[in-house]
Amino acid sequence: MLDNIYNTQKEHSDKAIEGLKKGFGTLRTGKVNISIVDHIMVEYYGNMTPLNQVATVLTSDASTISITPWEKTMLKSITSVLQAANLGVNPTNDGESVKLFFPPMTHEDREKNAKEAKAMGEKAKVSVRNIRKDANDEIKKIEKDKALSEDEIKKGYDEVQKITDNYIAKIDELVKAKETELLKV
Repeated sequence: MLDNIYNTQKEHSDKAIEGLKKGFGTLRTGKVNISIVDHIMVEYYGNMTPLNQVATVLTSDASTISITPWEKTMLKSITSVLQAANLGVNPTNDGESVKLFFPPMTHEDREKNAKEAKAMGEKAKVSVRNIRKDANDEIKKIEKDKALSEDEIKKGYDEVQKITDNYIAKIDELVKAKETELLKV
């Protein structure tokens, strides 16, 4: 009974960690990462389609992303979608591909991204705490039904807290590592 609660808590907390890692992928470090354009959708035959499903997205060097559509007719719409995405750079269309040239990051940019990483970490912690609350609510239901002894209920609450503390520590580690990576020149 309690094992199901623990497993559900761990499962949901793992999803919070995955969400955090995915969010970190959108932050720019010293060199560009193609995950910066992962969220961009482009219209393809009437359907909104992820950019990486209609074009090859590559980093040609530490500051350039090159997007080569599989169909040349997509160049114009990809360029306009990238301009609207507000990535902080203007796309350059050379007739074959669209290139995004990112300027070197300033110290202020790095600090801003480090702050954003910290904020993402706080959101993930809130999520894990909400998951803890849900687990504790489940234990309260069991307690109310008197399905387990008081000692087992107390052990249940303690285990839920232990799991929560473990995930909070993991989030802190991830945020610290990302901040170090972001601030490294």
